[in-house]
Amino acid sequence: MARPESSPQPSSGLRGRFIAAGVSQVSNANIANLITVVRILVAPLFVWLVVIDDGANSGARWLAGLLFVAAIATDGIDGALARRRNLITNTGILLDPIADKVLIVGALGALWWVGELPLWIVLVIVVRELGITVFRFVVLSDRVIPASRGGKLKTIAQAVTLSSWLIPTWIVLGSWVFVLNWVLMAIVVVLTTWTGIDYLVKGLKAPEKTNER
Repeated sequence: MARPESSPQPSSGLRGRFIAAGVSQVSNANIANLITVVRILVAPLFVWLVVIDDGANSGARWLAGLLFVAAIATDGIDGALARRRNLITNTGILLDPIADKVLIVGALGALWWVGELPLWIVLVIVVRELGITVFRFVVLSDRVIPASRGGKLKTIAQAVTLSSWLIPTWIVLGSWVFVLNWVLMAIVVVLTTWTGIDYLVKGLKAPEKTNER
C-alpha cells in the first residue's frame, strides 16, 4: 500500500533510526524499507522456480506459489510499520510501489514463459501497470487523486488470481480450478483496463498530485 500519510522524515544514508519510533533522523535502511527490499528480491526467486518447474507442478512450483503469496500478502505491512513508527522516507515511498509492480509483472512473465498465459493478457496488464506508474511520476507531479475503490479492488483481484494460478491446487482439488482461474483472470483484465482508463481521465482533470497505486 502507498505510504504517504505523513511527511517523509529527514534521512542521511544508513545513519539514523532503524526501528525506534520518534522524530529524529531516519536511516534509509530502516526496518520498513528492508521489508520492501525483501519483497522485491523474492520476485526473481519465485520466477526462477516457476521456470525450472516448467509446468511439472513439482515442489518448485508449490514453493514459488507460496513465496508469491507471502510477498504479496505482506503488502501494507512495510507501509503501516513506517507510518506507525514515523519511519517514512523518500526511499521507502519510491520502493513501495516498485515492489508491487515487480511481483505482479514477475508472476505474469513467469506464467507466460511456461505457456500458461497468452502474451496479450500479460501485455494488457503490464502496459497498464507500468504506464500508470510512469504517468503518475511524470504527469501528476503536481496533482492529487484520492485512491479509488476500483484501484484497491484491482490490486486484490490481481493478488488472489495470480496466487491461484501459481499454486497448483488443481492437483488436489481437481480440474475445476482451471475454470475458476480463467474466470478470475477475466475479471482481472476487465478491472485492470477499466481502472487504468478511469485513472488517466481523472488524472488529466485533477488539479493536484495522486495517491493511487
